[in-house]
Amino acid sequence: MQAAVSRGQAAIGVIISLLSLAGVAVSGLALHHHYGRSPSSFCSFGANFNCDMVNRSIYSAFLGIPVALIGIIGYLVILVLANLSRNMKRAPAMLLAASVGGLGFALYLTYIEAFVLAVWCVLCLSSLGIMLTITLLALARLIWSPGPLDNSSQ
Repeated sequence: MQAAVSRGQAAIGVIISLLSLAGVAVSGLALHHHYGRSPSSFCSFGANFNCDMVNRSIYSAFLGIPVALIGIIGYLVILVLANLSRNMKRAPAMLLAASVGGLGFALYLTYIEAFVLAVWCVLCLSSLGIMLTITLLALARLIWSPGPLDNSSQ
C-alpha cells in the first residue's frame, strides 16, 4: 500500500512541476506584455477581455515589482518545493503553504479584474487556473504524505 501512495505522490509532484513550468511561461508572457510599448492583439477579445489593459494598469505592479515577475518567482518556488518533497518531510506542508499564498494573490488580482478594472486578462485567468490546480494537488499530496507516527518512512 505504501508503494502505491509513493507512486501517487511522485506523480503529483511531476504534475505540479509541469504546471509550475506552465505558470512560468504564462507569467513570462504577461511580463513581456507588461513592458510592451505598443498595443497587442494577442489576447484582446473586445472591451471585456484585454490583457494589455490589465497588464499595464496601476494594479500590474505590487510595491514597484511587476505582478507577472512575482508570478514567475512564485512558480519557481513551487517548482523547487515540489521537487524537495522527495527529500524533506516538511516540504509537502511548505508546498501547500506556498500554493495557498499564490492562490490567494491570484484571487486578489481576479477581484481587481472583476470589480475594479472590469476587464479580464486571459493570461491572468490561466494563471489562476494553474494555481488552483496546483493548490488542490498540493493538498492531496500533503494528505497522502506519511504521518509522524508512520514508521515505514524512516
